Amino acid sequence: MPSVFIDGAAGTTGLEIGERLSGRPELDLITLDDADRKDARARAAALNAADFVILCLPDDAAREAVALIENTRTRVIDASTAHRVAAGWTYGFAELNPGQTNAIAASARVTNPGCYPTGFLAIVAPLVRNGLVPASWPFSVNAVSGYSGGGKAMIGTFEGGDEATAFRAYALDLGHKHVPEMQHHVGLDHPPIFTPAVARAYRGMIVEVPLPLNALPGRPELAAVAETLMAAYRDSRLVRVTTGGEELLRLEDDAGTDRMTIHIRGNAKHGQARLIATLDNLGKGAAGAAVQNLNIMAGLDPYAGLIL
Repeated sequence: MPSVFIDGAAGTTGLEIGERLSGRPELDLITLDDADRKDARARAAALNAADFVILCLPDDAAREAVALIENTRTRVIDASTAHRVAAGWTYGFAELNPGQTNAIAASARVTNPGCYPTGFLAIVAPLVRNGLVPASWPFSVNAVSGYSGGGKAMIGTFEGGDEATAFRAYALDLGHKHVPEMQHHVGLDHPPIFTPAVARAYRGMIVEVPLPLNALPGRPELAAVAETLMAAYRDSRLVRVTTGGEELLRLEDDAGTDRMTIHIRGNAKHGQARLIATLDNLGKGAAGAAVQNLNIMAGLDPYAGLIL
């Protein structure tokens, strides 16, 4: 029975992961009481005792936790930003590329994708891989997340009555920490223009990539974009692709689940596309991805414990 230790289990993502792992008899959860969670020796012992460690920590603390592991047996899933473009770490987005699931299964060090990059890369990677959009294209990505994406501090701000606004744009200097990840894992020549915002909703996320198809080198049709994205996720139970049916897309459409939906909309006459991913920033964008990666690494049902 594989043993699992969640380092940072009391945080927002850690709690979500714990909920998905609770009640699974095929896993042995290693837990620390409140007094031991901040004790270096107790944490080090748990990190080295576990077959699998899931890190739900700030970046520096995640690096320190990895350094505390003194054996070659313990395998790590890092939910922080610390290792998302680091050498020797496998990117834990199973649907991203052909063969990615096998790479995750064989890896000792897996880094969870960020929530925003999950939506962006899901849209962009198949289009670049299949030549519909060049890697040199100046992508832009507009996204809105529920405030739980900011962790306990932002949750406290919104729920404590200090933040009355319904919509807050941030990272105005275009230096968001997710940008390197977005550029690196699809091999873009330039960092995308990323315009994130937070809405007054606890969870859920919309990530949109607009494309002027008539301005692209090959002038791809909207139908070709749809065919490419549908083919990329045809066999996935977590990533769905749709070309119509909804008049409105909402932040909460996939909230409370571990799935993601890619919506293909646009105006074929004008040669314009709106490619939109809806997902849960705490689900497929965080805890759901970590549990999926754990399942794959442990040789279990990839969808066990997930909310489909």
